[in-house]
Amino acid sequence: MTSSVLPAAKPGLLPLRVYYEDTDFSGSVYHASYLRFLERGRTELLRARGVDQSVLFAGEAGVASYFVVRAMSLDFLKPARMDDELIVETIIADLGGASIKMDQRILRKEDILLAAKVKIALVAEGRARRLPADLTAKLAGHAV
Repeated sequence: MTSSVLPAAKPGLLPLRVYYEDTDFSGSVYHASYLRFLERGRTELLRARGVDQSVLFAGEAGVASYFVVRAMSLDFLKPARMDDELIVETIIADLGGASIKMDQRILRKEDILLAAKVKIALVAEGRARRLPADLTAKLAGHAV
């Protein structure tokens, strides 16, 4: 896989609030809830860059395709609690042939609560698919 060196860009920022349903019996955010928060951050970053996942999935721009998480590492640093106002920060770190690497953080004000490295791959017909040129062009100017 060939990666490209891309210019720095502002991260995607998604504000959200922690609700009761996001927490466990202790009142802290349940670990799996963070995955949903991160997914929303990635989705909103792609949307802000002009990538409509429903169009990809429907095949309106060619072959029907979708993104899957290929790899993810998480570092839980501090707990979030009910009613906290959080920011999900998402940065495109690298574009590969069929994948996108993203760095994500969940913050409460200046405090970093979680740091994640995520690799998503574009899949069509059950196999990895090279990122189309138009999709790469939409994302290339927004990566670090």
